Amino acid sequence: MTPQTGKSNMREANINTFAPISHAITTTHQELPRLTKGASIIVAGAGAFGGWASLFLLRQGFKVTLVDPWGGGNSRSSSGDDSRVIRSTYGANKTYFDLNVRALQLWKEYETSFNSKVFHNTGVLWFCYESSTPLVDDSLAFADEHQMHYTYLSVDALAEQYPLLNTNDLHHAYFDPFGGFLKAREATMAVQSLFEKEGGTYKQQNVIPPGVHGPIDAVMLDNGEELRADLYLFACGSWLGKLFPDVLGEVITCTKQEVYYFGTPADSALTFDQIPVWVDVDGSDFYYGIPQNAGRGFKLGVDIRGELFDPTSGDRTITPDVFAKARSFLAHRFPGLANAPLLEHRTCPYESSIDGNFIFDVHPTAANVLFLGGGSGHGFKHGPALGELVAQILAGEKKCPDLFRLKR
Repeated sequence: MTPQTGKSNMREANINTFAPISHAITTTHQELPRLTKGASIIVAGAGAFGGWASLFLLRQGFKVTLVDPWGGGNSRSSSGDDSRVIRSTYGANKTYFDLNVRALQLWKEYETSFNSKVFHNTGVLWFCYESSTPLVDDSLAFADEHQMHYTYLSVDALAEQYPLLNTNDLHHAYFDPFGGFLKAREATMAVQSLFEKEGGTYKQQNVIPPGVHGPIDAVMLDNGEELRADLYLFACGSWLGKLFPDVLGEVITCTKQEVYYFGTPADSALTFDQIPVWVDVDGSDFYYGIPQNAGRGFKLGVDIRGELFDPTSGDRTITPDVFAKARSFLAHRFPGLANAPLLEHRTCPYESSIDGNFIFDVHPTAANVLFLGGGSGHGFKHGPALGELVAQILAGEKKCPDLFRLKR
């Protein structure tokens, strides 16, 4: 959930050799392509990044074809669970705070277009173990800048307000009243539906990984269909590293992240539901939870990186030691759930970049092939703002943050 802010040690890609690729695209030294209106784009991947990027690219006047073998919000994807946390807290990383502020605005606006409530403003509780917690403390200035002030809660105040919590090992907490959770699967499907309604083309097919030794002329689908465009944007989430192993194989890693849904006691179910989204900043496991979860149960997520995982065919059953440790934490932090029954469980693939930051860049040898990914467990919330930014960059209206480039 937390991108690192230090300098990445990832392999530096050679992105110094660009050439014009069609009448619709111009490039300059180490810059992303700029497209003219009417240019054609194929987007592979209908998840949080690909879906939103496709919608905003369409609205920029480009001809967009979105391709995905299973569709937005499918259960194999990182966007396929019912809910995802939305919060602005990223330590000293102002880029992500600002991006999430814009994302919050867009999520609220698009609820009207979706005709569905996808943003639930429960707030976010941060459980802090030490007097100094940089992940939260270093965000406070950005919160104040945006008039999104957090509330400091002493252990006594926290225990009084949320008596179901065990606060014995905590130093304090912060409450962010502007965050909460998003209906992830529902929202991703709604974005794809809106894209098609506004004139975008969607194909439920699989893109065969292209051999890239320079600008590509087309991509082939599993059904034998060949698609041609001015630009090819691969926003394939957990599949990116496998699709482009020579460039991204050592940059993006897919891991198995487990989430569990526990049943709350009948006599205190409402009280548990009234707990905000929470994050336990223990410096190690970083468990997080979404108590109000569309009636599915008290959700507990494991954020510490799990085992390597194949998002297509990986085993999605519970990993016993991961589950045992998570249940032990649940009993510690929420004693009333010590014997709570497990109602459901899901696997949420994380496609983590080396430094936890997003990736938006050009293939080092093909100037008409772009990558958009590296969600790193915190990408979903940023989807609309990142999609909007990608469209603005490719339209020549904004510059891509250096933080998102392969060479950073």
